[in-house]
Amino acid sequence: MASIWRSPKRMASIRPSATTPEKWSRALIENGALAAGLGSIILLAWAYLFYQAWAMEHMDVVDMAMPGMQDWGIRDLSLVFTMWIIMMVGMMAPSATPMVLLFARIQKQRHGGRSMPASGLFLLGYLLVWSGFSLVVTLIEWALHHALLISPMMVATSPQLGGAVLIAAGIYQWTPAKQACLAHCRSPIGFLLNEWQDGQRGALFMGVRHGLYCTGCCWLLMLVLFVVGVMNLLWISLLTAYVLLEKFLPQGPWGSKIAGLALMGWGVWMAGLSG
Repeated sequence: MASIWRSPKRMASIRPSATTPEKWSRALIENGALAAGLGSIILLAWAYLFYQAWAMEHMDVVDMAMPGMQDWGIRDLSLVFTMWIIMMVGMMAPSATPMVLLFARIQKQRHGGRSMPASGLFLLGYLLVWSGFSLVVTLIEWALHHALLISPMMVATSPQLGGAVLIAAGIYQWTPAKQACLAHCRSPIGFLLNEWQDGQRGALFMGVRHGLYCTGCCWLLMLVLFVVGVMNLLWISLLTAYVLLEKFLPQGPWGSKIAGLALMGWGVWMAGLSG
């Protein structure tokens, strides 16, 4: 946080303009509409996840679009890519909501008028980064499928692979990179003070920057889904809740290290199952 106070020009650049009660009322309505929009996006993503998880357990009665059992083609890759994008929206948008709302509030106070377009671009930039991550994990899943290291239910079939993923995720929780990214995610006002850029391009770029920090914080945690099941709704919910707690509880940084120890212990145990 000390770096915030070394940026007087940036602090001045987001100083709010004078507001009237009428403007304040309009801002509240617009923030409410933005919050409702974010909530709707999150609910739709979770509705998709619930349906997918249910359909995978009832494939005898549901004609579900699933990637093929043999070599994947464009259709299979598209299905998996779409699944990962929607999953990342459902898992990561909740923890990004306070940042988006704070951005909208500052944008409204500084420039007046409508903050929704700039806020939408901020969110778009954030989700573009997670879409890029989704493309990467889709290719990883494709490679695992080709090597027969993942089951049709999208669970790693190798204890060694599962153990390695868990140990790597646990170690990463202790690294300076993880802690630096987590610090940015835990300080929305600090991020905005240091990274503020005016204009629509600036809003998009700020969303990308925030997305990069969040991806840097959570990318290995998302890979744990390969161990417990990519469409395991319980674990998707637990990881989503953990990301929220890690970012917003006062004990977040130490909590991440304790979780890292638990992941490493779990990984050692799982790898030992093959012995």
